[in-house]
Amino acid sequence: MRDMLDEKLARFEELERQMSDPAVQADSGRISAVAREHGSLARLATKYRRFLAMNDEIRQLREMLGSDDPEEREMAELELPEMKERREELWNELLELTIGGQDANRTRCVLEIRAGTGGEEAALFARDLYEMYKKHAETKGWKVEVFYSNPTELGGLKEVSLALEGEGVYRELQYESGGHRVQRVPETEAKGRIHTSAATVAVLPEPEDVEIDLKPDDYRKDIYHASGPGGQHVNKTASAVRLTHHETGIMVAMQDEKSQHKNLAKALRILKSRLYDHFQSREEAKRAQERKTMVGSGDRSQRIRTYNFPENRVTDHRINLTLYKLDQILAGNVQLLTDGLIDHDRDQLRGSMDLD
Repeated sequence: MRDMLDEKLARFEELERQMSDPAVQADSGRISAVAREHGSLARLATKYRRFLAMNDEIRQLREMLGSDDPEEREMAELELPEMKERREELWNELLELTIGGQDANRTRCVLEIRAGTGGEEAALFARDLYEMYKKHAETKGWKVEVFYSNPTELGGLKEVSLALEGEGVYRELQYESGGHRVQRVPETEAKGRIHTSAATVAVLPEPEDVEIDLKPDDYRKDIYHASGPGGQHVNKTASAVRLTHHETGIMVAMQDEKSQHKNLAKALRILKSRLYDHFQSREEAKRAQERKTMVGSGDRSQRIRTYNFPENRVTDHRINLTLYKLDQILAGNVQLLTDGLIDHDRDQLRGSMDLD
């Protein structure tokens, strides 16, 4: 945790320097991105600066305990317990701000849902998850933008991608990354047998433009005619965009908008989020042991949750949490699960506290 806080403070101070740089100030797009990232780190950086200053004061007080001056020793004996108590309170505040990892304070993220095994039933489940997250976002007051969706004839979703923005959006939604399994009797099942289907969810922090330096030479751009549902413009104008990142091979295709320009803008946002996630995951692999102490790994292949309709039950396998409130959760009350996951992370972090 201390290493991550050091990194965040260094980044905050670098952003402070950039904000006073005339070249950055002259670029309206860049200064806006820098200011937004600076603002998202301000609370954390300010508290951590105070925490470091308290550490220095505690160090000085401990040195005073060995002073030859009785008055100095007495003052240190009086002030040291109070200073340590204040430092612990501040540490707990920092802990709350860092639950969920180094991207916990981001206010924008991309959420992708894909139907897995189970055919049409899996696509219907993916739609249920989409509706669940959309209702949850409305409750939280988050802004939601649909990047693209791929519906089925029966009303399901093969895949859907959303952009969400708001306070605490990534801190909470990141716990949704992984495999989601549903157990229920499909409407088309004549014998009433329970079927098991699956969907995967990926929640990616959306980086600022200044964090991912993506140049046109870094990717290949293909323009083609849109296909499938979409209205009269389909196959009449070359508006669909596909981007392929040279280094990683990550590919993003976008065709939901009639405008090639809008499709390109959306595709770039998703590509940057996937690249950020890719590079962060590569760095985190170096600290795999540390990650094992946290809730899950965020691995999209990991089954994190089961939704059992006959029993109105939801089980989160990472923390062995079972709630018989499936109807409430699908209605948008994801907070019932999120609170338990955050509490688990808080306990893990607090257990690793070592202030001395």
